[in-house]
Amino acid sequence: MNINLTLLGQLISFVIFVWFCRKYIWPPVIEAMQERQKQIADGLSAADRAGHDLQLAQEKASERLREAKTEASGIIDQANRRASQIVDEAKDHARVEGDRIKEAAQAEIEQEYNRTREALRSRVGELAVAGAEKILQSTVDQSVHNQMLDKLAAEL
Repeated sequence: MNINLTLLGQLISFVIFVWFCRKYIWPPVIEAMQERQKQIADGLSAADRAGHDLQLAQEKASERLREAKTEASGIIDQANRRASQIVDEAKDHARVEGDRIKEAAQAEIEQEYNRTREALRSRVGELAVAGAEKILQSTVDQSVHNQMLDKLAAEL
């Protein structure tokens, strides 16, 4: 066995092996690697887009949160103003109701005063007649004296 012939046989087998690999094995491997590289690139770009979308969503969420806080404070201010308005209306209503009750009480007092005054006038008339009877020690005509006492009471 000659080392040169063995070496030449191994060289020819190697060249055929390389040619076979290059013709049938290498293209699908290269294609698979390129496809994988494309998938990785697409995944990275999708991740970048997702990161950008996330950032936009966070900005929108914070903007909506600010708007909601502003709207909530507006609603709270409006509710406070309405509460103050209701309290003021209640105070005004209570004041009007108090004035009405006060006027009704005043009118009732006035009526009671007039009833008492009339009762007192009639009682004074009766006492005057009784006093006059005692003074004169005689009976006095009640109807004549009542007219006279009514005139006197009207003057009082």
